[in-house]
Amino acid sequence: MKAVHFGAGNIGRGFVGLLLRQGGYEVVFSDVADALVDAINATAEYTVHEAGPGGTDHVVTGFRAVNSRTDPAAVAEEVASADVVTTAVGPTVLRFVAPSIVAGLALRSPDAAPLQVMACENAIGATDLLRREVVAAAGADADLLLARAVFANTAVDRIVPAQPADGGVDVTVEPYYEWAIEAGPFGGALPNIPGAHFVDDLAPYIERKLFTVNTGHAATAYFGARAGIERISDALADPTIASSVSAALEETSAVLVAEHGLDPADLAAYRATILDRFRNPALVDTVQRVGRQPLRKISRHERFIGPAAMAAERDLPADALVAAVAAALEFDDPADEQSVELQALLRTEDATAFTTRTTGLDPEHPLFPRVRDAVVDRQQHLRPD
Repeated sequence: MKAVHFGAGNIGRGFVGLLLRQGGYEVVFSDVADALVDAINATAEYTVHEAGPGGTDHVVTGFRAVNSRTDPAAVAEEVASADVVTTAVGPTVLRFVAPSIVAGLALRSPDAAPLQVMACENAIGATDLLRREVVAAAGADADLLLARAVFANTAVDRIVPAQPADGGVDVTVEPYYEWAIEAGPFGGALPNIPGAHFVDDLAPYIERKLFTVNTGHAATAYFGARAGIERISDALADPTIASSVSAALEETSAVLVAEHGLDPADLAAYRATILDRFRNPALVDTVQRVGRQPLRKISRHERFIGPAAMAAERDLPADALVAAVAAALEFDDPADEQSVELQALLRTEDATAFTTRTTGLDPEHPLFPRVRDAVVDRQQHLRPD
């Protein structure tokens, strides 16, 4: 069995690739980073270190890498003969992966079992997005090629902090992980992925994860950055920050109860587990890493505006989520392109235009004025005296 995984970075090697290898797949990593591809091909094994209570080391073998930038034909051939294709590249990069999948499907035998495609991204419906990109790239051949593949959405969760500069291709991760996959598209022929669980309805798992793990992680980063704290674990050691993050997650849990009928007691336990993970001192994770790309994180269907809009539509509390957005507006990291753009937009656009552009909220939406007020406050702070 063979799996092609797009994105040979830390999530690819330390989470998705690891579980695929444990399922018996030969793993072929595809990436555009020359040095990373060369480093992977220069070693016969790498180690995934689980840092924290209950953690262990996993030695990974049975992998190789191909460069999709310099050798797209080789990637297409690998996809053509693969059983599984996965991604961990970021939702905005999926459109660049799609042509490789199309090229592989064009080479794939019509008699082969359908290629099982799963996008493992921090986004709702990421595999649906990838499928749409495949359709667009395939053009007139879309129906023919899509008959050779099945596409299943997933929800993935594992904290992978910034890695030491001298770590090579080894990866440090937290012990906890979750990989939920919708079962329906496979028609009973499920991929062999130990530790993953297959569910009939993925939506509650995706939103529970996005609106708890991602919301809580980013909120901790933005409140921590505001307080001048460097590490995520240290930020949550601050009682004021911990209280603010907990309040935001209580609001997202209320949305999850209203939307999916999830049990409040189960969600309270889940929140506690998540916050304990963030407090893991063995994970040297920074507010700068977690807070990067703030424009994406305050967009319409992401971790703050998504649940806050749902709360406002249901007359549920959203004050703590709006407070997290306000903290995100203060995130000013010259090394992060989106942070630089965010601060530039705050200085050049009026509050209504900025709020519409960055959050995707309609001015008539009940959440809009509250977010706009947070924007106004930030802009007043930025004005010279």
